Amino acid sequence: MDYKIIYELVRQIPRGRVATYGQIARLARWGRRARHVGWAMHACPDDVPWHRVINSKGEISRRASSDHHELQRLLLEAEGVRFDHRSRVDLERFSWER
Repeated sequence: MDYKIIYELVRQIPRGRVATYGQIARLARWGRRARHVGWAMHACPDDVPWHRVINSKGEISRRASSDHHELQRLLLEAEGVRFDHRSRVDLERFSWER
């Protein structure tokens, strides 16, 4: 799969907003291939704000490295995105609407 469309979409997410993997998949017309969006984020170029893509529960998806999780949260918080006591983002408040 060509990830260019995914990267173009993610670059459009403004500071202080998030999108879900599934949302990006739908916008790219990839149907229900949210997992493929995750793979694209894992391999994305430096100019793609990968940290703005989270899972459908409003959580940062876990990876092998806890450093990644902490970095993503720090980057989002620096943009004004807030997490609740369960470490979730309120998607109604912070979701990117295209």
